[in-house]
Formats: sequence, structure tokens, C-alpha cells
Amino acid sequence: MANGIPGAAAPARGQPPLVDPFGRSIRYLRVSVTDRCDFRCVYCMAEEMTFLPKAQVLSLEELERLCGAFIQTGVRKLRLTGGEPLVRRGIMDLIRRLGRHLDAGSLDELTLTTNGSQLAKYATELYATGVRRVNVSLDTLDPDRFHAITRWGKLAPVLDGIKAAKDAGLSVKINCVALRGVNDGEVHDLVAWCGREGHDLTFIEVMPLGDIDGDMGEGNQGGMVRADQYWPLSMLRAELAKRWTLTDLPVSTGGPARYARVAETGGRVGFITPMTHNFCESCNRVRLTCTGMLYMCLGQDDAADLRAVMRGAPGDDDALLAAIKEAIARKPKGHDFIIDRRQKAPAVARHMSVTGG
Repeated sequence: MANGIPGAAAPARGQPPLVDPFGRSIRYLRVSVTDRCDFRCVYCMAEEMTFLPKAQVLSLEELERLCGAFIQTGVRKLRLTGGEPLVRRGIMDLIRRLGRHLDAGSLDELTLTTNGSQLAKYATELYATGVRRVNVSLDTLDPDRFHAITRWGKLAPVLDGIKAAKDAGLSVKINCVALRGVNDGEVHDLVAWCGREGHDLTFIEVMPLGDIDGDMGEGNQGGMVRADQYWPLSMLRAELAKRWTLTDLPVSTGGPARYARVAETGGRVGFITPMTHNFCESCNRVRLTCTGMLYMCLGQDDAADLRAVMRGAPGDDDALLAAIKEAIARKPKGHDFIIDRRQKAPAVARHMSVTGG
């Protein structure tokens, strides 16, 4: 391999990163390792999903090579996503190999976002590879509501997985999508539970990605469209203020959340607001799909086909690095998310599971 990207010597710490046209340094890569998932969450997927044929999905070796290339360009944080990353066969082999960049000092953090269904099986091994924190998607603590939101999921194994992660030494952040009429009566319970368990909690506004279908039961026989789901976090925060004392914090974990301290629990609550107050001005991240498409913005359709570059010239690392740099030069200033209450159409046609959470 021309530059030997997967096994390359670590670039010097503090290497100048890629810089987009608006002066933002690209330090953070989110990598979808699969489009498959064992849940069918109503805001993420249609119930009857058509998944990609194996030939279109990057091999573990290709994923490692691409991650290595981004690390060479100055990326310091990798987050593995899906679909559900832990259902990908051989995923721990990839995580172990990526963990070597932590040992070499060329990567600051390797983490993942998961639905928690497989965490009980993998938590100890994840810690051994160098992973120190995970984000777990959890929108409710009610078993029946959990099943309704995820369609296929069961709450108990997810709670067992979260406990296993905590016992293994992993820091757990709970991600909760705010859904009007679904879990809006449960936000105080979630804050209290996370406070007791020592987990950070981040609320996320639902995003208009992909056509969804679903019936959340009585009151929504017409199916759950995003205009029905959307609950602005300004309203959610006002609800929290009725019970909790929130003090804004200046800290950031490198992502889009804005955090507040909860005086009564000592815990942190974050707010991700792509709709009411976007975070584009500080965006330092890009997203790589399991097919090798690099999206410079979650809310835009422009992408670079890195799989074609790799498979077209398997040994040409210079071409791969040049393709990455050219793509970053096209990173837009921000997204165009909007909840269309008239046409009830997604702003972006692809599902969240395609791009990676």
C-alpha cells in the first residue's frame, strides 16, 4: 500500500487538521459500519426496510483503511454508528484494530452509539479495546412504550446492557429523542433515573430524515409523521424547569449538545437542537456511511464516493487522501432542516440509519 494507511506510523499529535471553506477544523468522523438494526424505531426507519446487498457494504478492512486515512488528515475522534453497530459481524475485530490508534497517540477517542441491545455481551470487551464511553439511545423507561417506539425492541435487555456497560467502567450517555405525544410525559422520570444511575442525558429534536411509517396507537391512527412527532426542546426545557434547577455549562464533548447541570441530581442534561437552534457554526464533523459515501453535512445530499476511489485504485492512498480533501472543500455552511407541516415530507430522503446516527 503506497502509504500503508491502516498500519501507518501515527501522525504527530497536533497535526494540522483538514479545514473546510468556513475555517472549521475537521477533527471528528462518525462511521456507520452497517445499515442494519435489530430495532425499527419510528423516527429512524420504516418497519419494512430494504437493506443493502453485501457487495455494496464496505468490508471491515476497507472501513479500517478509511478510518486510518482520516486519522492521517488530523481526525482525533471516531464514533462508530449504524444502524446498530454491534450487530455487524466481526465488529469487535475492527474496534480492536482501531483501538491501536489510541495506544499510538494518533487518536484521542474511540466511541460508539448503540441501541444497547448487545451491550451486555460486549461491554467488557469494548473497555478492553480502549473505548471509554458509549451513547445509548433510550427514549422511554416504560416497557410497552419502548416496544411501540422501537417496534421490535424489548426494554429489559437494553437496561441490562446499560448496567453491564457501567459495571465494565464505561461512561454511559443516554440519548433521548423528544417525541410529542409519546414520551413528553416522561422527561422528568428520565432526568431522575439518569441522575440516580450517574448517566448524562441528552434530549434530541426529531430530524426530518427519510420517509417513515408507523402507528403509535390510539390518537395517531393516521401514522406518525414528523409534524406530529416534533417537540421543540425550548418547550421541553421549560417543562424541566418546573421541577429541576438547570444551570448552563460551558463544557462540550466535541459534539452538538449544549449542557446544563441539574442541581437536584448533580447530573448533566444536554440539548441537541438541529431544528430550533442549529449548531452548524461549530460543526467539526463529517459522516461516512457503510457504503463509503462521505456526507459533509447530515442535512445535505452532497456526498463523495470514497468506496469508488478505494476499489478503483486499491493501492493508491494518495488518491484516497486527495478525494477526502476535495470533499472537505465542499462542506457547506449548514443544513436546511425544516419540518414541513403542509406536505409532511422529509427534508432529506435517506433514513438516519443510512447516514449513521
